[in-house]
Amino acid sequence: QVQLVESGGGLVQAGGSLRLSCAASGSISRINVMAWYRQTPGKQRELVASITSIGSTNYLDFVKGRFAISRDYAKSTVYLQMNSLKPEDTAVYYCNARVFRTDYWGKGTLVTVSS
Repeated sequence: QVQLVESGGGLVQAGGSLRLSCAASGSISRINVMAWYRQTPGKQRELVASITSIGSTNYLDFVKGRFAISRDYAKSTVYLQMNSLKPEDTAVYYCNARVFRTDYWGKGTLVTVSS
């Protein structure tokens, strides 16, 4: 079992920055990939960024060059640095951890970008 707790969401003006954090606990040594997803009402949850256990990263095209995912193994935390935010980035952001074929999710944190 893996437990995930997100923090760092909030209201920011367009062009601003936020850093999301996701603290993991439980069987963290078994985590293969950690990721951030986001979801807006009426839309499917989409992958924003992911990072593997060896540090390989992957990003949604829309956020490339603006967002950066990183992982602090000592703190069992994954971060999402979001710069140059746009109103279209407004969503609930969810932390995800994959252990083999099992996905674990946090409860989400709301990011609102005003124009």
